[in-house]
Amino acid sequence: MARWVLATTLDRLVEGIPLLVSVEGEDVAVFRVGDEVYAIDDLCSHAQASLSEGEQRGYIIACPQHGGKFDIRSGRATRFPAVSSVRCYPVRLEGNAVLIDAEAW
Repeated sequence: MARWVLATTLDRLVEGIPLLVSVEGEDVAVFRVGDEVYAIDDLCSHAQASLSEGEQRGYIIACPQHGGKFDIRSGRATRFPAVSSVRCYPVRLEGNAVLIDAEAW
């Protein structure tokens, strides 16, 4: 069963600029693409670099350390040297609140 917790607010999210948030002790990178919001683990599965410091282009985030890329909709690695996916979290919007399912950890 889902347990929705507040991660951030919609007005803090700027399209194309990742936001690092801490949700119950977990670092999560949150992204906005138009009216859609996505959340994935902040650490790159290849180099343990912060994905929220990477460059976002649409649905793709590039790791700032070695350029591995991930699809923010699924967490799937899309470019070497990243070969392992990162965890993707369900997101729900309620007004201005951006909620993440804490049961997904």
